[in-house]
Amino acid sequence: MSDSENPTGRRTRPTPPTSADVARLAGVSRATVSYVLNNAEAVRISEPTRRRVREAAEELGYVPHAAARSLRAGHTRIVLLPTSHVPAGPLYSHFLNELQWALRRLDYTVVQYGSLGLGGDEATRAWAELRPVAVISLGEITLSPQNVATLRRAGARAVITMGPRAVPGAHALVMDQAEVGARAAAHLVERGRHRIGVVVPREPGLELFSAPRLAGAESVPGARVRPLPMAYTEESAAALAARWGALGLDAVFAYNDEYAMLLMRALQDAGLRIPGDVAVIGADDLLLGRLLRPRLSTVRIELPAGEWLAGLVDAAVRDPSEIGERRDLLAAVALPRDST
Repeated sequence: MSDSENPTGRRTRPTPPTSADVARLAGVSRATVSYVLNNAEAVRISEPTRRRVREAAEELGYVPHAAARSLRAGHTRIVLLPTSHVPAGPLYSHFLNELQWALRRLDYTVVQYGSLGLGGDEATRAWAELRPVAVISLGEITLSPQNVATLRRAGARAVITMGPRAVPGAHALVMDQAEVGARAAAHLVERGRHRIGVVVPREPGLELFSAPRLAGAESVPGARVRPLPMAYTEESAAALAARWGALGLDAVFAYNDEYAMLLMRALQDAGLRIPGDVAVIGADDLLLGRLLRPRLSTVRIELPAGEWLAGLVDAAVRDPSEIGERRDLLAAVALPRDST
């Protein structure tokens, strides 16, 4: 739509269509327009009327005003999801996509917020400005009880944290990454491999996962563990493989499948036999690991379904008294294949 001219000759911006315009075109009341476009299930409206309202809204280019809707409801429908500070692997990407689709079906608006470089206090103040009804923190920003209180005062009915530790005042979904490392190391020890290297990614931000995975491996009886810093590059993997003989290790838990595949190829290029000289295990159970030769042993991580978490968010929004409950997530199981 182009700008029009007012009597002074100046161009003015077109006036956005209103719900009253939609009501006139559809031949219904403004209340009916509101019920239809807000998917109010408690009000019985015939399907032909619903269709007429939607067609009128589409013809006029009308969309409901989020701020006005929030004022009427007393809260927004925004679920704030801070963006990941590190590249998310296929496992987490699938989980996050499923979560966002499920929240959208429940009529929430998912807003991904870039919080890179912000501390807990700065991040929560920035998030609170958007007045989200819920915040789902994946744990990359460490929240304090005061941060949770700030979000609650700003109208967040649910603050849900996913990470290795619970946060007082939040609904904590605790993901014990140490179990992943323990399962991998126990699998190697069962196969007679006791001198185990554990890849610790050099990439910043991954220590949230790598540190507890290393600690889990170190907790396994019979495992003599050595941390192996490695970046996710061919050069770093090749440098580690070149000095493998001097390390005196007979196995490696390579943090996840992606690092495992990178290191396994470097070890093979250096003339080492897998699993003869080195047993290799990853984590995440990626499809590519099954296509390698030898097939990659891994630790399968069972994340909760995105639809389940979306339902939990909705329940917490409807009944904020649920806040404070802790649930332990992330079951892990070792899957033996050819590389061990």
